[in-house]
Amino acid sequence: MKGIILAGGSGSRLSPLTKVICKQLLPIYDKPLIYYPLSVLMLSGIRDILMITTPKDLDAFKELFKDGRHLGLNISYAIQEKPKGIPEAFIIGEKFIDGKPVCLILGDNIFYGEGIPAYLKEISSLQNGACLFGYYVKDPERYGVAELDKQGKVRSIEEKPKQPKSNYAITGLYYYDKQVVEFAKSLQPSKRGELEITDLNAIYLQKEQLRLEILGRGVAWLDTGTHESLHDASKFVEVIESRQGLKIACIEEIAYLMKYINQEQFVSLIEDYPQSQYRAYLQSILTRECV
Repeated sequence: MKGIILAGGSGSRLSPLTKVICKQLLPIYDKPLIYYPLSVLMLSGIRDILMITTPKDLDAFKELFKDGRHLGLNISYAIQEKPKGIPEAFIIGEKFIDGKPVCLILGDNIFYGEGIPAYLKEISSLQNGACLFGYYVKDPERYGVAELDKQGKVRSIEEKPKQPKSNYAITGLYYYDKQVVEFAKSLQPSKRGELEITDLNAIYLQKEQLRLEILGRGVAWLDTGTHESLHDASKFVEVIESRQGLKIACIEEIAYLMKYINQEQFVSLIEDYPQSQYRAYLQSILTRECV
């Protein structure tokens, strides 16, 4: 399965923070926001990754991740000239996808919880249809919302409804089969001039090929689109890391523990860091019992 991180957009809701740096490179406690969605793909077992960003921010992402080989990944890049909607990522990435199933994650989404790696690996074997993730929220009117029947199957999906039919928001993590490029190309722009992910999901729903997995109470989903949610995400990560002494979304650690790189390569990564708490944490991985 291929993986796409959509890290475009103007980040206007976070202005003036985003006047000089894109949203996905803002810090979430001790690392850039983009590390968190990248870690989700890595934990899914996905190593062939396309990052889609703006012309302005492309060089910064290339400087940060290069071609990904140091992490045992294959990272390539593409440009979204203007924010024309999430489904455009599949059109931009058609050549990269190359007729394979694909996972798309939004560059400002954070997922954390017990059992997520095993769960994501299972979903990554998807070959037919689409799989979305629902998360119970108190303010569903801010999101795409899934209406469920008594058996838990999706009846409809509405984008930011004034009167939500449930409290289950659709998260920014999507798994699709090889039909996704064809379906994305068939979409027409909405009134706001964008291709809508809700319309893409509606095609799968009409074909009875849409699956919704509900993320339970043991999983945290954080959407960092506002100043408040950005701050909350940083505090969340700080509390978990301070309490456990283990880092969330440490991409070097993930690459090493999942055997994407060997010990010699991991040591080389450590040596590239200056003396810092982050370097000290990476060094501790070599001596501690794996958890």
